Amino acid sequence: MKLGADIARTAALLGDPARANMLAALMGGVALTAGELAQEGGITAQTASVHLARLVDGGLVTVRRQGRHAYFALSGPEVAELLEDLMSLAARTDQPRPRPGPRDPGLRRARVCYDHLAGELGVALLDSLTGRGLIQDHDGALVLTPDGAAAMRAFGVEPVTTGRRPLCRACLDWSERRSHLAGSLGAGVLNRIYALGWARRVEGSRVVAFSAPGLAAFERAFPIT
Repeated sequence: MKLGADIARTAALLGDPARANMLAALMGGVALTAGELAQEGGITAQTASVHLARLVDGGLVTVRRQGRHAYFALSGPEVAELLEDLMSLAARTDQPRPRPGPRDPGLRRARVCYDHLAGELGVALLDSLTGRGLIQDHDGALVLTPDGAAAMRAFGVEPVTTGRRPLCRACLDWSERRSHLAGSLGAGVLNRIYALGWARRVEGSRVVAFSAPGLAAFERAFPIT
């Protein structure tokens, strides 16, 4: 007797190296063409089309057509968060390395995980919010406190949920092995950082590059207690 969702089907979709590489390329939240994803997967365009059809059918990827072009994207932030969790698990169970995670120091410092901040600064952001009692961590379940909601509004982020997505979620950072802030609040904070001009997304990369004044402002806004 089978109970619950069929995780084997989703696991099989994630288990192919080419599909895993294509999904990882979409973690930046930018839609890519089949040709671009074929390069990321190290496969031919024809093979990529077959893989993408399976990913769309499995609900992990969506496709949007514009003229003669088709653009593929992750079906939602929960897919990116699942991939981040799997990367962390794979790094933990793989052959030991001196330091896990991406070799690029920019990716380690700050990167986008679909639509929220990851890396060292993403972890520091959550540390600051929990350390000051603005977010409470109940065994991994994050709850925004009334003081936290007021602080977010003062920062310029309205703490509201969108659809079925939670307001706050702890996403295990695969390079830091600790959690960063996901959910609609995490997305709102990163958008606000962009709007303030503290940081920008590096074109063609998941790197979030902070300017020197922007980093100083970030550290003042989210101090570690």
